[in-house]
Amino acid sequence: MIMEAILQNSTDFILLGLITHPELPGLIFAAVFSIFLVSVTANVVMILLIHVDSRLNTPMYFLLSQLSIMDTVYICITVPKMLQDLLSKEKIISFFGCTLQIFLYLTLIGGEFFLLGLMAYDRYVAVCKPLRYPLLMNRRICLFMVVGSWVGGSLDGFMLTPFTMSFPYCGSREINHFFCEIPAVLKLSCVDTSLYETLMYACCVLMLLIPISVISVSYTRILLTVHHMNSAEGRRKALATCSSHIMVVSIFYGAAFYTNVLPHSYHTPEKDKIVSAFYTILTPMLNPLIYSLRNKDVATALRKVLSRCPSSQKTRVVDLSRIY
Repeated sequence: MIMEAILQNSTDFILLGLITHPELPGLIFAAVFSIFLVSVTANVVMILLIHVDSRLNTPMYFLLSQLSIMDTVYICITVPKMLQDLLSKEKIISFFGCTLQIFLYLTLIGGEFFLLGLMAYDRYVAVCKPLRYPLLMNRRICLFMVVGSWVGGSLDGFMLTPFTMSFPYCGSREINHFFCEIPAVLKLSCVDTSLYETLMYACCVLMLLIPISVISVSYTRILLTVHHMNSAEGRRKALATCSSHIMVVSIFYGAAFYTNVLPHSYHTPEKDKIVSAFYTILTPMLNPLIYSLRNKDVATALRKVLSRCPSSQKTRVVDLSRIY
């Protein structure tokens, strides 16, 4: 009763969490924290490998490093708060904190939409126009792609966040989610938001259609090029270089399609939270693992770095023994 009275006179919200009344919060905390730790570590290692190994200083890996940066920030804006709430009785998030979470979430998910589409274009140029690849994917164009992805995502954040948070929220302040996702927040509004939700739906569909069109055209051209290749080895290499990206795209866009395209009749709070957990918690962990396990260059660079560690330690021991 006291908590309800406080919330009615404040602008704070309560996040009910992934599971409203978990019986084993400690076990859920351990599982989510493990995934979070693996995800951040894997993405940071991927970024460092691409920066350190000269063989990975190519447009494809430069774009991949940006994907890892987005995934690292992406998981850090939702999971730490979720972990805190699992150990706390007061699962409060401030109005400003909720606004910031919505803006960063929209910016990063929108940026990742565009970046995955541009990564498909990179693979198209590499397979279909290999001789012109250095010209069509030079440093300036790669930087333009990355900046365009971040700007495109931030436009989504700047458009939708102010409108979402400008609605009056009265009565219950309990968000049936583990972070401030727009559909869950809008359910607390005391005015009709159906028109805004329709416009938001159209905006999300448009943002999905642009990169999906680029991906579809790129891979259609790639498949046609591969089909006309005479060399079996050439076909294998061409498909291998695209397989990791196809897997990442399928996982990410599959979850995005459910969240942003399917009608409301297909949605329930429980399903929405599970899908959101999939692409906010699991996807950032899966992306670097898919690229590292299915990519020989990344695996070779990782083995190379790991092999240096014992040898460098032995060298230090030898140097110290000489000194003393």
